[in-house]
Amino acid sequence: MSINIRTALTEFHHKFLEQYRQQHKTLPVIEHDPQWLSPCEQGEPHANLSFWQPVSTTQASESGSELDFSGLEGALELTLHPDIKMFYTSFFSDNLPARCADGDLELLQVWNSDDFERLQENMIGHIMAKRRKRQPETFFIGVTDDDEIIITVLNATGEVWAERVGQNPHRKLADSIAAFITQMTPNIPEASGTATM
Repeated sequence: MSINIRTALTEFHHKFLEQYRQQHKTLPVIEHDPQWLSPCEQGEPHANLSFWQPVSTTQASESGSELDFSGLEGALELTLHPDIKMFYTSFFSDNLPARCADGDLELLQVWNSDDFERLQENMIGHIMAKRRKRQPETFFIGVTDDDEIIITVLNATGEVWAERVGQNPHRKLADSIAAFITQMTPNIPEASGTATM
């Protein structure tokens, strides 16, 4: 049986953190924004930077609320593919830089509950545009180095496709999100700042 998305993400997080530590000797670092806090942040910020790592949403249980797509499904009158739900509701994380056979990309992730709300607003806009053009309904899960190409999931099947913005998906990348994640390797960025614990 193929692995599920939560397992695939967990394994990718482990590789990402391991390789980041090897390269920079710390956890990943992000600019600290007191108006945009996340359960991912570790310890106190230093010199306006915070260490962070992905955190399970069940572990974080931010204000006791669970991440839930029912509002989006009601607004769009559709059922979201379960893989897309699991992809976005399993972990809080910063976006994850990755590399696959087709090039460099960033897996989109949810930083906090407000970010989850913003994600859903963007998804609704994306689907409304798709419907106006009578194109298959897709949901984005990644961005690429090419501003014109995004990584999307076909809602009807759960397949992962490359898609030119505003156009039909044009190239199938994987049968599922989990299969897509397992094909990727972390793409560790240069340090965005220095912080010591």
